[in-house]
Amino acid sequence: MTEKQEVVSAFEQDGVSAGIRWAYRSAIAETMEMYAARAGLDETWVGTTRYTLLRDRLDRVFSCERFGAGAGSAGVEETPDSAIRDLGDMPELDIDLVARDGLNGSPGWAHGKRRFLLASSKFGQINHIPWPQKSRTKQGVARQSDPDSGQQSLFDPFAPDEIDGLAAVSAALAERELDLPTFVVAHSLNRFTGEHELVIGRPQFNLGGGDAWVWQHNLLDPPDSSVAGPSGPPPIGPDPVPDAPVRLRGPVDDQRTERGTAG
Repeated sequence: MTEKQEVVSAFEQDGVSAGIRWAYRSAIAETMEMYAARAGLDETWVGTTRYTLLRDRLDRVFSCERFGAGAGSAGVEETPDSAIRDLGDMPELDIDLVARDGLNGSPGWAHGKRRFLLASSKFGQINHIPWPQKSRTKQGVARQSDPDSGQQSLFDPFAPDEIDGLAAVSAALAERELDLPTFVVAHSLNRFTGEHELVIGRPQFNLGGGDAWVWQHNLLDPPDSSVAGPSGPPPIGPDPVPDAPVRLRGPVDDQRTERGTAG
């Protein structure tokens, strides 16, 4: 079984993919509703709002941070029910399924011995995300060796006239050795049509351009597709269905704590 098959199977069977799907669809529905209701909002506002809401929804569906056991009602007070239009559709997942596990200050979530981070993209450009232009953390994730490719040389992604760049990349990687195999959930949104993309995969350091992924898997329908494609636009009108009550989590013996992040 390839790494892609293992990761996709584990995330689908355990409900992690369902949680990510719900979080993103909820985030973009709320973003599009606010965007349609206010004049003068630009792409920067849409991107920032989408990211903030996605991070919030992931913590919520996976019971992390202020939504975890023992967190009291802080999450309910800060985000009232009326702000979560899709709360009634949120998957019921085990409280210990996923833990917050950031990397060098980037928000991350871990399922077992696998971590995933978030990365935004322009709509239609997920296959060409320029990882060398991203943060050092994302560059380091993109430089992980592919376990299915055999023994890979550090010089493989470089053209002969680009070898000098290897030293800089290696220095950045040396700052933080990845303690877990780390994948990326990439997302995009067309603010005019509501079309969106959501994939998970292993990025590759595409210096000089080219494909951004060793492999990727489309988290939207159809669930078994590996090609990122737009989904239909989310509803932007008022929702006639009353908001569902927030589920309060009871305390558990082993509370999750974030592993902590390096500076």
